[in-house]
Amino acid sequence: MPEQAHGPGARAASAARAGIERFVDVVGEWISWLALVIVAVMATNVLLRYLFRTGSVWSQELEWHLLVPLVLFGMSYAMRHGSHVRVDILYARFQERTKVYVDLLSALLYLALSVLVIAFSLHYVEQSYVISEQSQDPGGLPYRFLLKALIPVGFALLLAQSVAVALGCIEKLKKLKA
Repeated sequence: MPEQAHGPGARAASAARAGIERFVDVVGEWISWLALVIVAVMATNVLLRYLFRTGSVWSQELEWHLLVPLVLFGMSYAMRHGSHVRVDILYARFQERTKVYVDLLSALLYLALSVLVIAFSLHYVEQSYVISEQSQDPGGLPYRFLLKALIPVGFALLLAQSVAVALGCIEKLKKLKA
């Protein structure tokens, strides 16, 4: 029986999990640099507004245009490293098997949520593209559909990380049974 737990299927699942996690790490590390850019843009906007009584709509919109990819791609990175929100005061007291089941259930819920958001956001993005949506404000940023297109992409990455977590949980459960 232990032979089956480490067969070709298990090795393939483990390799797939490792590949997803490597990809999420690379994306997360690259996208984390946006935090520094956001701080610089916000600081510049504040200085321009309060010291020189000037500013622009596009630079204010740029703040949240940069925040969107940081959040959408950062959530997968946070999940990968266990930095997401959970009630640790309870979780810490669970036995190892219970922790794995909680993690598996959480991964499956994230997976379901990701599928729903992707499915519902595709029409939203398409509609934005068709009308060539841009900022309503004069001097605002164009091509808002590009920003909205990050919604299904970000949740696809979360879906992939959810699969990796679920595969890792199944792997742990097999080891705990052996």
